[in-house]
Amino acid sequence: MIKKIWEWLSGGGKKQGDNRPLQKKPAAAQGFQSEQVSSGGVVYKKTGTNIDICMVMRLVNRREIWCLPKGHLEAGEGFAEAALREVREETGVHASIVSPLRAITYSFYDRENKKRVSKTVHFFLMNYSSGDLADHDDEVTSAKWWPVGEVLSRAAYPGEREVLELAIKQLV
Repeated sequence: MIKKIWEWLSGGGKKQGDNRPLQKKPAAAQGFQSEQVSSGGVVYKKTGTNIDICMVMRLVNRREIWCLPKGHLEAGEGFAEAALREVREETGVHASIVSPLRAITYSFYDRENKKRVSKTVHFFLMNYSSGDLADHDDEVTSAKWWPVGEVLSRAAYPGEREVLELAIKQLV
């Protein structure tokens, strides 16, 4: 398992069943002015026969958006380390990595810096260990456990819904 995770994290070739997107051209060649790389997690907890998944709410253009916890890598940090740290900071919970899920790539316009950004986020399936959602940081408005049957309808972004679908297939 460790070897598989290492191969995935180090880009050890595209294998059958590997859902990571391949970028044909560098972001700059596609008209992007900036590239960002982040990591995040699909944190689940099982209580009896129930499975809940943690999501965070952010205010985007004064709208409440439910999404997965994620964030930038810090210097010297790997994808897995960053995902665990971001989950802990944004949700208040500690989790352990079960497996890598996939990376998604999307673009957005950064109004503050006035530039077009290409962002890739590496997601991991994580099992809840401990902690309290009330301990989330101020980057998010709130964090909440959603029943597995409701989580797809709550997710605001198509790429994150795809990640959630992969996670749910592994959990049910």
